[in-house]
Amino acid sequence: MHPGRDSSDRTDSIDKTTKTRNVLLIQGPGEKDLKLETLFDPYAWKVSYAPDNAAALELATAEAFDLIITSARTTGAEDVALLRRLRMAWLHTRLIILTERKVSGDVLNALRYHAFSFFSVPVATEQLRTLIEDAMKEPVWDDGIEVIHGTTEYVVLVVRCDRGTLDRLEQFMSESVALPKVENEEVAFAFREIVTNVIEQGRIDSEQFVEVYYLKSKRQVTCRIGASGKGFSLHEALNEANRRSVEELSAIHMRREDESIPPGLGILIAEKFVDEFIVSEKGNEIFLIKYLPKVENEQL
Repeated sequence: MHPGRDSSDRTDSIDKTTKTRNVLLIQGPGEKDLKLETLFDPYAWKVSYAPDNAAALELATAEAFDLIITSARTTGAEDVALLRRLRMAWLHTRLIILTERKVSGDVLNALRYHAFSFFSVPVATEQLRTLIEDAMKEPVWDDGIEVIHGTTEYVVLVVRCDRGTLDRLEQFMSESVALPKVENEEVAFAFREIVTNVIEQGRIDSEQFVEVYYLKSKRQVTCRIGASGKGFSLHEALNEANRRSVEELSAIHMRREDESIPPGLGILIAEKFVDEFIVSEKGNEIFLIKYLPKVENEQL
């Protein structure tokens, strides 16, 4: 181990001296069918392999890798344990967790110890490709999401206001919301729109942060997003809804830098996918509520 080594210096050195980046894929027997290596341009990436976490730890302790992707065969808990040991050697290790076996608390621990992202298998290849591209944009990325308080039922986060961090937060959110697949995707989509809207009030200032609260009970999931800023006019947003179709509103999620999008429009999109939303008078504190289906034979 090299606990005294400054990994940010190492990362800067890699970025400036060579175009080739190093990725370590942890793949056991029979895992080649995931074809993760196809996500990496051979002219820009050198792909290395490790058969298990122990071998990966040995390799990655001796050499700094720009990105490490875990085996789907290991559990989320095993991969978080690997991450904690790796970060003793290289402080800003970027690790994406893939797993077939996720239990309550795994996503929260991945956030707590600064995993870059977390995916349950099977995974959408293009979504993973996007996160890989985001992973390499900033030399130091891991101060963007901080866990202030965390249990499996109640989580408080502070999140930096930039697009890359928002992409990562949306993925963590989709992995942690306790809903069936379709409803899960709807809540994650609504969540992204609301956070995007709050961020846009500050004009995407990476020096600013928003607070995110996640609360899960037996009957509902509640998300609260709060930030400083002037907010927006809910009246203006509701007037906008009267002249736009659902399809039109849904298509707006593709926007990135369109300054013509009216402030507060994200809340109209979110309204289509959650059961309730509550907005503060100022417009910069928002609650999203999604009801959970009753489980058969559930004991209250």
